[in-house]
Amino acid sequence: MVHRKNIHRKGEKYMIKVYYFARLRELTGKAEETIEKSKMTVAQLLDWAEEKYPGFGKDMIHVAVNEEYALKEDVIEAGDICAFIPPVSGG
Repeated sequence: MVHRKNIHRKGEKYMIKVYYFARLRELTGKAEETIEKSKMTVAQLLDWAEEKYPGFGKDMIHVAVNEEYALKEDVIEAGDICAFIPPVSGG
């Protein structure tokens, strides 16, 4: 369950902010962007990302909403901040 912080700001009524890390930053060519949506599920956000950026790898990406890991059925609302977190590899 995603906990809500009162982070809604004037002018962000229909905006969701997303951040990209590691290979996703390279794939998208940006560190962040704003989506003009008032509400969507994490699964819908991942579908959006896969459609906009082919090869995104939505089935392997974790999403944090307001600094907490989210489940695919969790709802993201306008003013929320999301981060796409790719799998970590190492040796």
